[in-house]
Amino acid sequence: MKTIKISGHRPYDIIVEKGAIENISRFIPDIYSSPRKYCIITDSTVNGHYAEVVTASLREAGHSTFKILFPAGEHSKNITTYSNILESLAEEGFTKSDIVIALGGGTVGDIAGFVAGTYMRGVNYFFIPTTLLAMVDSALGGKTGVNLLEGKNLVGLFWNPSLVITDPLILNSLPEEVLKDGLVEALKAGVVSDSSLVQYIQDRRYDYIIDRCISIKRPLVEVDEYDTGLRQLLSFGHTFGHGIEKLSTYSISHGEAVAIGMVSEARAAYGAGYTRTDITGELTSLLNELGFQTELRFSFEEIYEQTLIDKKIRDGFMNIIVPEVIGKCSIRKITLSELEGYVRAAFR
Repeated sequence: MKTIKISGHRPYDIIVEKGAIENISRFIPDIYSSPRKYCIITDSTVNGHYAEVVTASLREAGHSTFKILFPAGEHSKNITTYSNILESLAEEGFTKSDIVIALGGGTVGDIAGFVAGTYMRGVNYFFIPTTLLAMVDSALGGKTGVNLLEGKNLVGLFWNPSLVITDPLILNSLPEEVLKDGLVEALKAGVVSDSSLVQYIQDRRYDYIIDRCISIKRPLVEVDEYDTGLRQLLSFGHTFGHGIEKLSTYSISHGEAVAIGMVSEARAAYGAGYTRTDITGELTSLLNELGFQTELRFSFEEIYEQTLIDKKIRDGFMNIIVPEVIGKCSIRKITLSELEGYVRAAFR
């Protein structure tokens, strides 16, 4: 078993252990070991695979449980789902001493974490990630929230989990398209900070990928817990990517959208003169090898409109992520008037 400690205003551990899903209760810290109520929040896809085994483990340890289920997919990540879950918790008599379990991928984690951070002004939650994307990215850092009609993740808060339990054996049961989404987020981490990670991604060395991605993200979320500085490096590909997801009405997966976003943002940074190195060809080849197309299928006007609601805009400026080489990125502050030229450069 490997335990990685994450510091912050709500410190927590990430436990990485093969087979952990079979006996979740043995990883629960002593502080939470007294009998209490657990709410398992999951989606219609994950439910049939892992909800029962998690429930059984908790009940054998003397805890009571109940489950809240919602339809799988980004379309469920909305205010209505969030509100329905809150009402269900209240109806069940859920208290401050009880615990939410987010059992699923990034969408489940975002919704369940937002619920936990706002119900009774904050209750503890555990995150059991069931996708590679969640294991390498969304389970770490405490970002939670839901989408609005105008855009992705526009409502939420930072609320760290109290514990993350990662079981790499879960990856053996995932379909290829779900694994590929996670590999894109891993590649993003490699482009931002460690070019050597690329070879492990190509070789599908999942144990190493999980460990290295956590190692890359950990210091960034510890030094910049609320995503106002260096942590924004991790949003490479997401400025365009989130807009692409929304414009496609979420028919394009997060991984595919970030793949397109990374290539587009690299092209934009080079075309606008913010970097001397054009990595778009190399990045396109890497993503093609993973099975992704990287063509930007929306117009300049559509993408530009989406960038104007990006959360990195503050006081008339926006931070963009500039790839210098594969393995090193920097943050550049530009004006909103410069933003138009930056986006337009992605279409040249």
